[in-house]
Amino acid sequence: MRVGISACSNGQDIEYKCKINSLVDIFGAIGIEAVLAEHIYAKTDDFSGTDKERASDLMRFYKDDGIDAIYDISGGDLANGILKYLDYDIIKSSNKCFWGYSDLTTVINAIYSMTGKASVLYQVKNLISLEAAHRRKWFEDYIKGENNSLFDIEYEFLQGSRMEGVVVGGNIRCLLKLAGTKYFPDMEWKIILLEALGGKSGQIVTLFHQLEHLGAFDKAAGILLGTFINYERANPELSIFDILKENISESLPVAQTMDIGHGRESKAIFIGKSRLFTKNLT
Repeated sequence: MRVGISACSNGQDIEYKCKINSLVDIFGAIGIEAVLAEHIYAKTDDFSGTDKERASDLMRFYKDDGIDAIYDISGGDLANGILKYLDYDIIKSSNKCFWGYSDLTTVINAIYSMTGKASVLYQVKNLISLEAAHRRKWFEDYIKGENNSLFDIEYEFLQGSRMEGVVVGGNIRCLLKLAGTKYFPDMEWKIILLEALGGKSGQIVTLFHQLEHLGAFDKAAGILLGTFINYERANPELSIFDILKENISESLPVAQTMDIGHGRESKAIFIGKSRLFTKNLT
């Protein structure tokens, strides 16, 4: 098995090269050959290459019949710059799955909007570190088809008891970069996944307001809240659900999971694939 390693968002700091080499070794230990894109490391400010060059890296992996999947290891702010350079017909006809998280929310949701194909919201760099043996086991078992622990998440309902639909979304700030564009997913009967790394209450609530103004919550089948790391670390008086409630109807199902987000222990979830959540299932 061969996989492509891309960096469609901010370039990686060169001092992290040893960690990326460790990731390549981790892949190798489970029988996966990892091929690095040409533009991985930051060269000028945050850029590893131009938007067009980074998009070309990604499309080379899609066009290469020897590449089985694509894992993006970046994050930051730059990923939406590549969207206009992607060939969505080639992506649609490909059997490869794209994996990424955070700012790659833009690419993942654009792929779904333009092709109907599912991608995986997950940071494969979670496999690095001495404490990551169990995460590597989740990943290896999934690759070998032995179990689905990587995607098995626990959740609880905060409102309602059942929701079913195609999951869209991811990082809330990055999802809203797509608002008003052809890349923004249709929210009709979708489960909207929302999570964040940064943001205090005022910053998060204004993003909820924007989704409400877009009509996303009126159309949705439900909302799945992931982790809001910096918000939760600040120990605010109001919970994420407390501020979300001001923007949604009482009839909209809402569930919460601590297993999806920016934490190292976060698991994976398909964006662009239907999923059922019920109060009796975890």
